[in-house]
Amino acid sequence: MGLPENIDALLVKFDINQDALARVAGVAPSSVTRWRNGAQMRREPLEKICDYFGLTEDDMLSSSVGLAAKEHGYVLPKGAMPVYSSGEATVPLLTLGRVHAGALTDEEGVERRVEVPASICSRHPRAFALVVEGGCMNRVIPEGSHVLVDPDREPQNGSIVVVETEGYQAVMRRWYRGSSTLMLTADSYEKHEDMVFGMDDGPVRVVGTVVWFQPSKEME
Repeated sequence: MGLPENIDALLVKFDINQDALARVAGVAPSSVTRWRNGAQMRREPLEKICDYFGLTEDDMLSSSVGLAAKEHGYVLPKGAMPVYSSGEATVPLLTLGRVHAGALTDEEGVERRVEVPASICSRHPRAFALVVEGGCMNRVIPEGSHVLVDPDREPQNGSIVVVETEGYQAVMRRWYRGSSTLMLTADSYEKHEDMVFGMDDGPVRVVGTVVWFQPSKEME
């Protein structure tokens, strides 16, 4: 979620149309169309819109705390950034988080830019990207890869997921849910113990299901 989605949320929230927003911003309606298609907004119309509706710049520009996120009650996990399709073959993605494919660990900050297929983005509109650290999934996803994580995709047994424990530590493993236990297993060339959670072990939150990845050597 960014400027295009925040504009859509503004139109719904204040029950106005695109022409009315253009009048507030002091621009032509075609400018609003361009913003909704991904063009950047100049500071002057941004300030006019914020002043008129009593909004902050983050309300209009932020992916994680903007109007769209607030209206839908959705806040991205720490260090992650959503992805949107531009209609091109690939979409530039700024990845701002790291997930550990090994032991449970706190998420770490990292910043890289990678190209994501637009067809993938269109099927997973709220997906975000993380960088993989550790080798417990290296039979399928090498360390250093970017993974695209869909928070809306329900994991099935065998899915690769990113989960977060009660202590806000994250790990990426395969998901197997039984009647009374959850097992997170490695898929590695090395030996790793399974992580088994029972009913009394505290909550395990699904951050999202991995739907795509790109090895680090393809990013160079």
